[in-house]
Amino acid sequence: MRHETDDAAFRQALGHFASGVTVVTTIVDGLDHAMTASAFTSVSLDPPLVLVCSHHTSRFNDAVLESGHWGVSILAESGRKASAWLARRGRPLEGQLDDVPHHRAGNGVALLDESLAWLECTTTQAVDAGDHTILIGEVTAAAVRDQEDAPLLYYRSHYGTIVRSGESEKTIYEGGA
Repeated sequence: MRHETDDAAFRQALGHFASGVTVVTTIVDGLDHAMTASAFTSVSLDPPLVLVCSHHTSRFNDAVLESGHWGVSILAESGRKASAWLARRGRPLEGQLDDVPHHRAGNGVALLDESLAWLECTTTQAVDAGDHTILIGEVTAAAVRDQEDAPLLYYRSHYGTIVRSGESEKTIYEGGA
């Protein structure tokens, strides 16, 4: 059964889903392309696969389809400014990472320093879905920054971070904490 969905109600409902914040990067002809993305998730452990969604009309979408490889920076709370900058439409491509601390992955893409973890990916599938492309990538390298533990979160158009509870899925299930 299909229900007509009001665009505003759809956006509002999705805004109630808290998500982590990532920056996805690629490089084409020596030029960095980057986008802030909350539509990111793991897909499979064997093989290690992740996915990210990219809008069809974005500059990033064309670049990542051409390059076939990309990086994911899972942002720490300290990456808030970089996230906001790289979410701005129409920003200049050249020099867009000049004020964003980053390093280069083995595949050449930029990975943001203000992150909890980094992934290097090779596209295995690109699936058209509505106004987006679902990019599925095999993870070819991964790293974590153990000394940082405050993730950047996005909820109802606002940034936040986690407030830890003493409970976890394990303690709740086992009746502890």
